[in-house]
Amino acid sequence: MILSDRSLTPRSLRPDLDRVLELSAAKISRLQKTWDPRRGAPVVTVNGRYTSRGWTDWTQGFQFGSALLQFAATGDRRMLALGREGTRRCMAAHLTHIGVHDHGFNNVSTYGMLHQLARSGRFSAPAEELRGYELALKVSGAVQAARWTELPAGLGYICSFNGPHSLFADTIRSLRSLALAHRLGHVLLGERDRRISLLHRLLQHAETTARFNVYFGRGRDAYDVRGRVAHEAIFNLNDGTYRCPSTQQGYSPFTTWTRGLAWILCGYAEQLEFLATLPDREFGPRGAKAATLRRFLDTARAAADYFIASSPTDGVPYWDTGAPGLVHLGAYLDRPADPFNDHEPVDSSAAAIAAQGLLRLGLYLELKDKVAGRRYVAAGLTVARTIFNAPYLSTSPRHEGLLLHTVYHRPNGWDHVPRGRRIPCGEACLWGDYHVRELALLIASLSGAKSHYTFFGP
Repeated sequence: MILSDRSLTPRSLRPDLDRVLELSAAKISRLQKTWDPRRGAPVVTVNGRYTSRGWTDWTQGFQFGSALLQFAATGDRRMLALGREGTRRCMAAHLTHIGVHDHGFNNVSTYGMLHQLARSGRFSAPAEELRGYELALKVSGAVQAARWTELPAGLGYICSFNGPHSLFADTIRSLRSLALAHRLGHVLLGERDRRISLLHRLLQHAETTARFNVYFGRGRDAYDVRGRVAHEAIFNLNDGTYRCPSTQQGYSPFTTWTRGLAWILCGYAEQLEFLATLPDREFGPRGAKAATLRRFLDTARAAADYFIASSPTDGVPYWDTGAPGLVHLGAYLDRPADPFNDHEPVDSSAAAIAAQGLLRLGLYLELKDKVAGRRYVAAGLTVARTIFNAPYLSTSPRHEGLLLHTVYHRPNGWDHVPRGRRIPCGEACLWGDYHVRELALLIASLSGAKSHYTFFGP
């Protein structure tokens, strides 16, 4: 269980933040110089060098988005130029990619960040360029919402790349693309010019995910523990009925892949922040907004409580809560995680994603319940302090990654096992590096006088 340090504040982490951002700048610059775009997008490191890994191209937005986060945090205009040019040169095809559930990763991290930075005056963009970012976000939100499986009783979801029968927990973070497009006044046009609300689809997807991918301890099955997350939910498309939990990257459907848990925690928490800004009338009947916010809050809190309870004391989880080798680690939840053990890898990328979710959830709750809110904020800052330091922060200039001890796909054996080791360790991934930078930007903004960083801006 995470042992939260309640004395931590965003300001107290400033020395750690400065070190993270200094190292981050050097690693972004190095990767820009060494990476050959003909290889696709960088995904994971092997012996400290970034390599590509085919599955779907869901990480290119993190490459250029990392530079934009760096600019947002430090004002380094070299990073702005890198992110701006990389987006212009490489990201257009991702806007109309109909085969993935990853628009919130690729397009919000690039076009969305550029739009926010330009709109807030962080750099001067010609009106035509700003309109181009807005058009990109509208297109991305509509294309993502069109990858849709309709279910009975007003439910439905953005289906994963596995096909229309498959709902992934990860996709909760792609709802950002629908949110931004809706905020820009866009709708999806269907057959016979039917106007489909992107907000309505966002809410449908979130409710379906909460109902079938997240557990609330209400006896749904023999493994119904509050806050547990199934990576994938499978449906029978002949009649739309739910069939079973599944997983692609976890150990089993009845254990929790911790990065999937982190996606749920972060995704619902940031949507709470977004939905709270919308007027009541956009939710339909009187009281619908309040009910929606309660549902999102219940889901985020369940995931947060499970993450806190099922992580080691320093907040870095092992890659799956049911990984079979954990039995050899003894009371592993009662001490800091050990990324160098011989039995199961940790996943620091899950920690980076979850820390952001814990902070956002806590900030939202503090407006209503200070005690509960501060509990989650303290947990988020505790996790951040851990991954902002050794052995997780990569300080070697020869290593291209920023956040060490991440895991991509343990069941498929896609993660590098160093010579002399039995399990993966010591390597980085692009989403881990991106999310530790996003976490750093969030905490830096909390230590200032202005409102904190969100995906939708002020």
